[in-house]
Amino acid sequence: MTDQEIIDLYFARSETAIDESAKKYGSYCSYIAMNILYNREDSEECVNDTWLNTWNSIPPARPSILRTFLGKITRNLALNIYEKQTAQKRGNGETSAVLDELSECIADTKGDRPEDIPDRITLTDCINRFLENQTADSRKIFVRRYWYMSAISEIAAEYGFSESKVKMTLSRMRAALLKELEQEEFAV
Repeated sequence: MTDQEIIDLYFARSETAIDESAKKYGSYCSYIAMNILYNREDSEECVNDTWLNTWNSIPPARPSILRTFLGKITRNLALNIYEKQTAQKRGNGETSAVLDELSECIADTKGDRPEDIPDRITLTDCINRFLENQTADSRKIFVRRYWYMSAISEIAAEYGFSESKVKMTLSRMRAALLKELEQEEFAV
């Protein structure tokens, strides 16, 4: 079933939309949740919540890329669960390391207040422009680390690089991103 057909099912309020989403993107969403939470039960709960949030979001939203839409919902839900866990002194995995790495160049931009939305959009645009100017390998490494929150060893194995090359690439990219954000006058 195509993404457009699945989205049409959501608009028709057919529960088949959830089943088809789970069939097509369940493992993708599970992968995202597991990389953040490192706990099967929490990840399953997160993915189930993804379907509910998607049901509540479509309509009115009509995502142009369903995979990205679902991935973003899953990621945000998983990060919320992670935040609750760490507040309770639980949780492990790569998430805290990734967030610490990014805090070197990106200030807290939760955007919970309406006045924060323009800054968040501008930051997203700036990061996208930055990534467009990187090599394909660098872009892949960056996205795998900071979007999917993959372990350095996992990234190295997948792309056939040494762990030190992945670490060095990420370090250089963070430094370049910091420079780019400073030029755009982002407070860090």
